[in-house]
Amino acid sequence: MNKYQSISSDGFKLNYCVKGTGRPILVVGSSVYYPHLFSEDLYETFQLIFLDHRGFVKPPRVLESEDYTLGKVLDDIEIARQTLCLTDFIILGHSGHAFMALEYARKYPEHVQKVVLLNSAHTNSQIRQHQSFAFFNETAGPERKRQFEKDIALLESDIQKDPERRFVHMCIRMGAQSFYDYTFDAAYMWEGVYTNMPIIDYLWGEAFGELNLIHSLNTFNKPVFIGLGRYDYLVAPVSLWDAIDDTNKNVKKVIFEHSGHNPMFEEPQSFDRELINWICEGK
Repeated sequence: MNKYQSISSDGFKLNYCVKGTGRPILVVGSSVYYPHLFSEDLYETFQLIFLDHRGFVKPPRVLESEDYTLGKVLDDIEIARQTLCLTDFIILGHSGHAFMALEYARKYPEHVQKVVLLNSAHTNSQIRQHQSFAFFNETAGPERKRQFEKDIALLESDIQKDPERRFVHMCIRMGAQSFYDYTFDAAYMWEGVYTNMPIIDYLWGEAFGELNLIHSLNTFNKPVFIGLGRYDYLVAPVSLWDAIDDTNKNVKKVIFEHSGHNPMFEEPQSFDRELINWICEGK
């Protein structure tokens, strides 16, 4: 069992759990979901701090639109940093949380040593989402497509029964686009994850669609690790990141050939080796 503590920010009770010892890596997202994804071996080298953002906690009041902004999320992360006395630390964001991690590092560069961005598209615009779905339809194998169609057909009834967990149901039912093993059922990972849908809808639907990570990286000079899965159809294709190449001296891009959306879970040995080597070079 993970041991949880909490930080208060703007009335929101943000839970966090700490696993491992060593150099701290702050993992932004859900403190319940993300500990499932990383290997026990990694905790022998680093201290991973899994921190909720306000999209994964119960609201302290009736929320107004200003409570949803990405800026407020970045303020929450900074309050957590201060509370945890983190200095010169590594921040990690996976999927949509990559936008949070990089924007935090751009706003507070004096506190961040390195940035890890995993399995994100460079933007979450509607156009890019359609591109990714078209890529899936054009290139995925027939068995993977059949599994996806079978699973996604259940999504509507899932949402009707439990509309407040719409985001969770979608993540589970899109497993054939998310995992190298397209039959993998990730439902257990999402048990106990609370979702505040107005905040998640705004962040994923609007804020992340207005950002472009490639543009942001062009004016950012801290070391950055970008990890991508060859079979990650949610943010496919990996060629969307071709603009990040050897001319970006501060960026290391690694494509995991037997992973979907979660290489830290699907190829833990390769992932751990790549991440540890990158973090430890030029300590």
